[in-house]
Amino acid sequence: MSSYIIATSSTSDLPRTWLDAHRVPFIPYSYTVGDQLFEDDCREESRAAVYAGMRKGDILTTSMINPFVYHEFFKGLLESGQDVIFLDMSEKMSASFRNCAEAAETVRAEFPERKLYVMDTRCISGGLGLLVQEMTERKEAGASFEEVIAWGEANKLKIAHRFTVDDLKYLKRGGRVSNSAALVGSLLQIKPVLYVPDAGTLDVVKKARGRKAALKEIVGGVLHDFSKIDPTGTRVHILHADCLADAVKVRDEIKSAYPQVGEITITQLGVVIGAHCGPGLLTVFYLCDGRSPE
Repeated sequence: MSSYIIATSSTSDLPRTWLDAHRVPFIPYSYTVGDQLFEDDCREESRAAVYAGMRKGDILTTSMINPFVYHEFFKGLLESGQDVIFLDMSEKMSASFRNCAEAAETVRAEFPERKLYVMDTRCISGGLGLLVQEMTERKEAGASFEEVIAWGEANKLKIAHRFTVDDLKYLKRGGRVSNSAALVGSLLQIKPVLYVPDAGTLDVVKKARGRKAALKEIVGGVLHDFSKIDPTGTRVHILHADCLADAVKVRDEIKSAYPQVGEITITQLGVVIGAHCGPGLLTVFYLCDGRSPE
């Protein structure tokens, strides 16, 4: 048995069933609906309930994790006598990252005999989840602490992230688009297509007219990436915020074009990203030969 732990946060958007089955501890982000505070428990039923509420008008706010909570999380893991690799959202996308780094420094001083590695993954949501899965599989196959870290650092920027949203009001609320751009975009049925570049930000790369055109751009981007590699066995994650039919359509189009790809999973998007982008968000993640928004 390998003498280290791979841990993550709820923003990896992995299903709770997978996290529990592979014994991957996670630190939960919190969110508020009205005046009620919740912890993101990574359960599919919790995610479904959140999006159903948002469609009825619920407004969600999310909170960063403070240094004390990170400290207690890391301390509990290191007290097991094992080293720890911790994977969270891209530093550029996480207001909590500085708190995480601060807590890690404190805990390292308390456990000088243990190793705690905090990676700036440059990934978010299911891209982070894919990185966690790939690194966990290597750990379970017997790779060492250093080997798993080396693989993660060498491959994290090969994880493609493709997004589209259905309602610009959520991006407006988060300050990603202006009020006027949101108004005009809604009137013209503009659906932004977003991508995570090497810097780990979330950028608008195209503006499609209508939902069908946006989904076509997503699929086209995936097929463009697969045309440059042998995608045989490549794992694909599709996450959706209450738009299962669209997720199935995207899956079927990818599988039709490249039947040799590996497992294509469809799961609900996690709450934190969903709170900022809203119901109708659809995302696709996979390993390729390097990130390109084309």
